[in-house]
Amino acid sequence: MLIGLYKNKNLFKTFSCEEQTSKVLPKIFKEIDETYNIISIYYAKGPGSFMSIKVSYIFLKSYCIVKNIPLKAVDGFYFNQNNPIKAIGKMYFIKENNNIVLDTIASTNNVKFKLPKKLESQDFSSDNLPLYILPAV
Repeated sequence: MLIGLYKNKNLFKTFSCEEQTSKVLPKIFKEIDETYNIISIYYAKGPGSFMSIKVSYIFLKSYCIVKNIPLKAVDGFYFNQNNPIKAIGKMYFIKENNNIVLDTIASTNNVKFKLPKKLESQDFSSDNLPLYILPAV
């Protein structure tokens, strides 16, 4: 998970963690909330791990309601230069002509997710519901 703090649209602090979203998100936000005045939240709404997407959305949406601040979203491809995103096994989410599909890939170049140095708010939407590509089981 990557979390970035922006001031005047410029990235000035990052948090990175490999732990489960449900364990680390509240801890990081507690630290952020004690130090900074958050005026809006921008997040990747998927695709990816169902559980991480659900936990992130519920936590962030609740936080935004309590703080009365906007929650904006974009798909995860925004943060990895439109490279495939791991789904399960050899299956990956791929963005083709603004459509996200699931496909089998033998190998990828394993591009890491990166936070933009400058936040372009116009790239994000008020349509912040989680992006689930696979049907519910």
